[in-house]
Amino acid sequence: MSGLAALCFLLLQTGACGFEILGWFFRGKSLTHEDITERAILNTTVQVCRALALAEGKDFTFPPQPFTAESVAVACGASKSSKSFCKAISLIQRKNWNVDLFRFYSSRHHFDDETFIEGRKIITEGLSAVKASNKRENFEAAREKLGNILHPLQDFYSHSNWVEMGSNLPNSNLIRAGTSIGNIAAESRATCRNCDGDDCRNNILEDILQEKILTSGYFNFVPFLSDKPKGKCSHGGLLDRTSGIEPTGGINKDKLDSNHGFLHTKAASVAIAATSELLEDIRGAAGDRTFLQMMGITRGASRPLCFVIDTTGGMGDEIAAVRTVTASIINSKVGTEDEPSVYILVPFNDPEFGPLIRTTDPEVFKNSINSLSASGGGDAPEMSLSGLRLALTGAPSNSEIFVFTDASAKDADLKSAVIALIEQTKSVVNFMITSGLGSQRQSDNNQQLSQITRSGAQVYKDLAQASGGQAIEVTKSELLEATSILTESTSSSLVTFLQAARSPGMAENFTFTVDESVRNLTIYITGQLVTFTLISPSGVSQSSADTTGSLIISSQSVGNFQTLRLQQEVGLWEIKMMSTNPYTLKIVGESPIDFLFDFLEVSQGPLGGFEVLDNRPRAGVNGSLRVTVIGSDSATLSEVTLVESSGSGKVNGSVEAVGGGDFLVRFDRIPSAEFVVLVKGQNSNVSSRASSPVFFQRQSTTSISASTLTVTADASDSVLVPGVPLSVPFSVVTSGAGGTFSIQATNDQGFTSTSPSSLSLGTGGHANGIVTITAPPETPSGTDVTLTIEADAPGGTDTNYVVLRFTVLRPVTDFTQPVCQLISLQSNCSETCSLSMWELTVQVTDGADGTGIDRISLKQGNGTMNTSLVSGSENVTLVSYNASCCSPDVDLLVVDQVGNVASCFYTVRKITATTSTPAVSITTNTISSTPQPPTVAAVVSSSTTAVQSFLLCLGITILGLSLPSEMGIN
Repeated sequence: MSGLAALCFLLLQTGACGFEILGWFFRGKSLTHEDITERAILNTTVQVCRALALAEGKDFTFPPQPFTAESVAVACGASKSSKSFCKAISLIQRKNWNVDLFRFYSSRHHFDDETFIEGRKIITEGLSAVKASNKRENFEAAREKLGNILHPLQDFYSHSNWVEMGSNLPNSNLIRAGTSIGNIAAESRATCRNCDGDDCRNNILEDILQEKILTSGYFNFVPFLSDKPKGKCSHGGLLDRTSGIEPTGGINKDKLDSNHGFLHTKAASVAIAATSELLEDIRGAAGDRTFLQMMGITRGASRPLCFVIDTTGGMGDEIAAVRTVTASIINSKVGTEDEPSVYILVPFNDPEFGPLIRTTDPEVFKNSINSLSASGGGDAPEMSLSGLRLALTGAPSNSEIFVFTDASAKDADLKSAVIALIEQTKSVVNFMITSGLGSQRQSDNNQQLSQITRSGAQVYKDLAQASGGQAIEVTKSELLEATSILTESTSSSLVTFLQAARSPGMAENFTFTVDESVRNLTIYITGQLVTFTLISPSGVSQSSADTTGSLIISSQSVGNFQTLRLQQEVGLWEIKMMSTNPYTLKIVGESPIDFLFDFLEVSQGPLGGFEVLDNRPRAGVNGSLRVTVIGSDSATLSEVTLVESSGSGKVNGSVEAVGGGDFLVRFDRIPSAEFVVLVKGQNSNVSSRASSPVFFQRQSTTSISASTLTVTADASDSVLVPGVPLSVPFSVVTSGAGGTFSIQATNDQGFTSTSPSSLSLGTGGHANGIVTITAPPETPSGTDVTLTIEADAPGGTDTNYVVLRFTVLRPVTDFTQPVCQLISLQSNCSETCSLSMWELTVQVTDGADGTGIDRISLKQGNGTMNTSLVSGSENVTLVSYNASCCSPDVDLLVVDQVGNVASCFYTVRKITATTSTPAVSITTNTISSTPQPPTVAAVVSSSTTAVQSFLLCLGITILGLSLPSEMGIN
């Protein structure tokens, strides 16, 4: 089987990362938005990884079918990225679905009511935002906006008559501003006739199809508000009240049983190709490695290395320790699978914090650490939570963050906002607290300051506990050892078996199950004079005072922190804690088997189904959880329990398998106290040594709080124009008592914002408010700002939040692709290709009104490329390339400053055997199903081979990516 044939076979059989319970617009056996999005992402990612492997001279093995996030990550040589890849796909899918939740009645978000120009504007402006975010490595914002714009892009093929007109290819101009998307029907022109009963196959007028006139169905949920013009098509379906107004029926292809459901599969196939085309455009603008980072795939297997460091006067020793740890990590892990995926640094003092430094270059990170110096301070409290908040918004989800300080937080009022970010990102925060928390800066007889620092310590302990991290108190001389211990275990395959916090301490027995996939089983304990007894599955016991036992392979103790490395033994372990002093207990190991989860609620929107919660679940009522097991094809869940973080209370759920490693879990009650999610199950295929199913146990790290409040807001139009205020409506609902609820809106960039300080709600009532946020005029495009809107019940008895992410984007006026002009192509190629060379010179420009060339790279070709600016012109670049005749093809990828992409392909081949001189032509890149004759050609194209290959897999014969002129496309 050829490589392309194998690729085609696999592409059309993709598995799911999540399951179809959210009510996507294609339902049942129909293809959903979820399916369309995932298939395109998996396909494009495979091709990116294949291109990188081939460029590095490595073999590439296609993943087995059906494609899954895990199999693709393995094929990309990044198996430990499968969790983050799966999360990235899930987020993009969820933001796609949110368009239906928050923009259900907006015709332009669905290409209803013939709003083609307005719909295309949503896509192109959003695409510019995605590219700008990627350029500044703000990948979370890029994923969110990508999901937002994929929804209208995919709706175009289901809601318009594009496929009815015989179109098998995507409308490429939907992602290109300033071009024609077709001949749009005039408002006065009739487009449909009545359906013949339930048969709507021929309800679009013949002249509309013959003349290739673009139309879409009109939709309105409220009958008396319908403004469907005379003679226009309706969307159709039960929710569309215009479908009963002549001409009756509809033209949507959302499902197999829709009015035009006979074209559903074709519409969905073209939507997949269109999604792939958009992803390829993003890939071209970003580059292959940056594209993979946006998708959560990195070559380094470890979590990000993220340091938040106090740089005030007394922190010189701590900064020196961080330098030493950083050098050790870089020297020992760079180039291995344990290399951190990204390096992040946030300094803070008073009154400053930041900037956030984020890089994948270890030397850049090392230099940034080395450039830190301790200065200023003197009044003890510092802006530690502002620095931490910036790190939480700038680091990937599921990061592990280390905060170094010897002072309490001056901005402790941000505690709730930081907890909100911890809960949303599921990141772990460790505090490395030195010198008795500010003792170097305080007077021993100042009782007020002493009290402040004690409460400051508690703030850090509360945040560490909420995240599943540690609050470690050490002397300056002990800091290096403590930090080294913790940073040794930053692998992305780290899983948690058990964690608990007790204050005051008490005698309590804990059990945890270790399966065969686990390596490096480790126990972390914080607290003073904590005693325990450990019992192995085989019944062997060892107390904390016994230094000669066989269960503990090694142990380290520094400050209030101790770590124990245990022997490898499969089965049920027990640890008996016997301390009355406060302590935290956490048991971790490395394993590919882990789980993802999201809380769900029944949608109140017209589409029904479930919605994924972006904040806290409702307390005291029933609830649902979506759980996805990763790292094993044969793992099944038997128990899912909500366990109180600081107590013994628990709520068991009923587990329902829905296929593909996904489970729907229902609970009769969501606890009011903080809790974690505990899953138990069995894996029947861990290794050949296991004669029977092996039981496993995993626990979430982040503590979750429930609430009787609900805070909602919409950020689907999440673009901030510098200097222009953006209004963000939000709503607060309470299922409890009414009163005056405090409102706090904060953002991590310090942008100017206004919001109500409070809202009045009745019992079981709701109220609305507006936050206005403004980015300074000089803010660069791609800047990411996170806005947290928090509502607190009277007396601070309850709180909830919504976290919104916005991208700053300056108005884009350059939508023109760069242009390549061939200056010369010279070749003396002979039959013995290794003895001859060829070379070319190309002039690249972005036009007189363009933003300028940002990057020129080799997409294909093994030769040498050099670039130089043409003298006297800042917008013209000269490219020279030479290569062996054994490498006859070159593809130049040219990107301008705003992400417009051109692919300029050149090849040296003989047109015929008798050709004496090379003939050079410039034409649109083409693919056909028949072999092409050898040619000497220079081909300039903005299309991509990957999209073409994918379309071929759909059974579409491509004679060129230029859309047919009869479609009215320029």
